[in-house]
Formats: sequence, structure tokens, C-alpha cells
Amino acid sequence: MITLKVKDLSKNFGSTEVLKKINLEIEEGNFLVLLGPSGCGKSTLLNIIAGLETIDEGTVFIDDYNVSEVEPKDRNIAMVFQSYALYPSMNVKENMVFGLKQSKTSKEKIEEQLKKVSNFLHVDELLNRKPSQLSGGQRQRVAIGRALVREPRIFLFDEPLSNLDAKLRVEMRREIKKLHQKLKTTVVYVTHDQTEAMSLGTNIAIMNHGVIQQYDTPENIYNRPNNTFVADFIGSPAMNLISGQLVKDGNNTSFIPEDSNQSNNISIKNYNFIKPLDGSGTDVLFGIRPEHIHYKKANDTDYEINLRADLNEYIGHEQIATFNYYNQEVLGKFPSTVKIETNKEMKLFFDLNQISIFDKKTNNRI
Repeated sequence: MITLKVKDLSKNFGSTEVLKKINLEIEEGNFLVLLGPSGCGKSTLLNIIAGLETIDEGTVFIDDYNVSEVEPKDRNIAMVFQSYALYPSMNVKENMVFGLKQSKTSKEKIEEQLKKVSNFLHVDELLNRKPSQLSGGQRQRVAIGRALVREPRIFLFDEPLSNLDAKLRVEMRREIKKLHQKLKTTVVYVTHDQTEAMSLGTNIAIMNHGVIQQYDTPENIYNRPNNTFVADFIGSPAMNLISGQLVKDGNNTSFIPEDSNQSNNISIKNYNFIKPLDGSGTDVLFGIRPEHIHYKKANDTDYEINLRADLNEYIGHEQIATFNYYNQEVLGKFPSTVKIETNKEMKLFFDLNQISIFDKKTNNRI
């Protein structure tokens, strides 16, 4: 069942087009992450779903019911904000049940919900404290608890972890994932953090300049990015994009890097092209992720290559080496146990089962 549907949604602020014909469908129980750089329109889209922002064009449906003109309080949604948005004069208990009181819920139901949620989130001992007496992580739990007690149809999260330190952010991310697995509620979650998106989402919508660049599973977004924006945005370090040409010789297709000669071609055998190539000599970007450059041969299709490391960054459990490949920078990610010497050539292998190829003119996958 489709819990949330956004159809042909557009939004302008003055002459600035913030959202451009957005279309989304979220099935019940899914965890959708809206991911993208600052200013891409993801928070505006979330606010429109919540009813906090008006629509210029398009429609929002919750359970097939058009809620485009419905007040936020009547949409059966609950929102968790980046700033927690707790009332400073109220204690934790009063903050958590405030929404239920406003909707004239019975005292028995309020107590039942409060007990269930405070146990679930382990905030029982905090109920009589004021927000000023809580840590950042505790405040976030209370903000989530305030949303949970209402048992909404959809949970909306607006960058809920961005105010927390790195260690606490990881802990809270795991808590939110466990929460979703247990409750199986529908979630829309905004973040600019790709690790959060990949680890939490059942589906991810990557946005840029008010347009959804790709709406897919985390696995497909990582392994089959639609375009160079997605390829570059997902992954740390980002996907290597090597400039060159695709050349056809009969039934054989090869990639020739820029500034190399015809003898240094990479045979493209098992790649699933979206459509047949339009002749030979297509300018492309050959994409391979740093972790798919190996120091040992793993498959028969691996392409052997000698590269010189110009730079090596040791970061504990792994290291990132920067190589010169026909005057183009190529990054590789290796275990820290592998010996890599700078200014010295070493034998490496491109895993050709993991590549992506993009048209240089359109930046789209081919």
C-alpha cells in the first residue's frame, strides 16, 4: 500500500525555483531518506509534506487522500526537528504528552502511551527533568518520544542528528534504525550525511537543485548511479571518473583513457549498457570506486595495471592512495596492512564487474 504520494510538486520562493516537478511514492513501512547538499530543496519538500509550507503546483496524498490543503495537525504526521523544539518551561513528561493533550486524548490513553514510549526509549528516569537538564542525545530521545506517543501515520525527521557529536550521532543512528525495524512505521528523513542515508534508508531520493537525481535502493544508488552527480556524491572518497573514449571494433568495445595510446585500452565485456552505443569514439567518463581497485587479482575479468602512488593517507584501519593515471588522479582504498610506497610503481587491478560509464556530454549513465 502507498502511504505517501507526491505528484508533480513544484515550489518557488520569489523567482527562485526550489522544487521542480517532484514525484515520489512511498510504500507503507518504508524508510525514505531525502539526501542532498545544502539548498537542494530537501527540507522544503519535507515541510510541504508536513503542511508547514504551501504548494505552488502539484499534490500530496496520504493513504490516497489529498492533503495538499489540509492543516498540519490534521495530517496524522509527527515531526522531529533538528533543534529538538522542546518547550523549555515544561518537563520531559509534559513535553512528550503535549500533542496528545491538545488533541483531547483521554487521561488513560495518555498515561498508557507515555509509559509505553518512555520504557521503549529508556527515558523513564528523565520524566521530571527540564530540557536544560538534558544532554543532546537525551533531548533527541524526548523529541522522538513526543512524536511516537501520537502513533502517527508518517514520521518526518529533519536532520535530527546534526547537532550531536560524531560518537553520539552513530549511536542515535543505530537507535533510529532499531526503532524503525521494531515499529515498521513509514518514515521520511532529511539529511546531507550520506552515511546516515545509506545505513538508514530502505529507499533514497538524491536531490540537487530541486530535482530528484535518483530514487532507488541504497544498493542501486551505490552500484549503479544514474549520473555523475550521484556517483560523486555517494561514496567516500567519491567514485573515480576517468576521462576518455569508448571505441568499438566489431563486437568488441574498449575504453581508451585520455592522453594514452591505442595499446592501453580496457576491454569492456560484461557491462550492461542502457542502450546500444551510437557508433565509435564516444567521449565518456569511466567510473570506478576506490574500493574496487584491488592490490590482488580477484576475478578473471580484473584489468591489470601499473600505477605510481603520488600520495598516501593513512587513516587507521585503511589507507587512501592517490595515483597518477595518464595525468589523471585516481584514488584507491586499501587495508592499512598493504605496503604502499609513494613515487614507486605497483601492480593493481581494476574490478571491471563494478564499473560505471557516463556520457561526457550529458553526465548520464550509458
